[in-house]
Amino acid sequence: MADRYLEPVTPELRERWGAFAFTPAWEAKAKEQISHYPEGRQKSAVMALLDIAQRQVGEETGTQGWLPVPVMEYVAAYLDMPIIRVVEVATFYTMYNLVPVGKFHVQVCGTTPCWLRGSDEVMETCKKRGMKKGHTTDDGLWTLTEVECMGNCSSAPMVQINDDNYEDLTGERLDAVLDALAAGETPKAGTQEPGRHTVEPVGALSTLTAMADANHDYRGEW
Repeated sequence: MADRYLEPVTPELRERWGAFAFTPAWEAKAKEQISHYPEGRQKSAVMALLDIAQRQVGEETGTQGWLPVPVMEYVAAYLDMPIIRVVEVATFYTMYNLVPVGKFHVQVCGTTPCWLRGSDEVMETCKKRGMKKGHTTDDGLWTLTEVECMGNCSSAPMVQINDDNYEDLTGERLDAVLDALAAGETPKAGTQEPGRHTVEPVGALSTLTAMADANHDYRGEW
């Protein structure tokens, strides 16, 4: 996994992000999240507000978004929290980017199930495109990170790119996904195995056959 560290707060960074504030649209989302918690517990919305702040930064920069320290200071003030408490949350969860990232954040799982199923080939495909772990490509398009298990072991190997997972990958299949993203298209998320819907066995099902095409609810039939 890539090292986690805060981007240094330089005068240039402070000048760019020191006046950060939620836009009306993002503030509406922030207030909606805060409303889920009882009076006096608004600080519990810190994870949601960090995500909202990161997404607004992404919208402003044309990237997946990240959390400069001045932005975290804004969230801390918004929730009347000490900044260190906000930083503790942001540095603990890898869903938050602590340094600038590219338009597409490619997170390759290298844990044992994915490794056994070919994550080395997936990583090599990324490297052939000029990606390097922990870095963003010169064109600002890709940031590559190796991560621990993201829960798709039954459809390994997989990567997460921004908000979507791509599973049952080979080098060729990942190339097709990356080509589509680079072209401004929206590739199909989830399994890339032809004929597979979720993580059912490849080939015909012997039980729960209605699950082949959709997430069928069997409860009324039991």
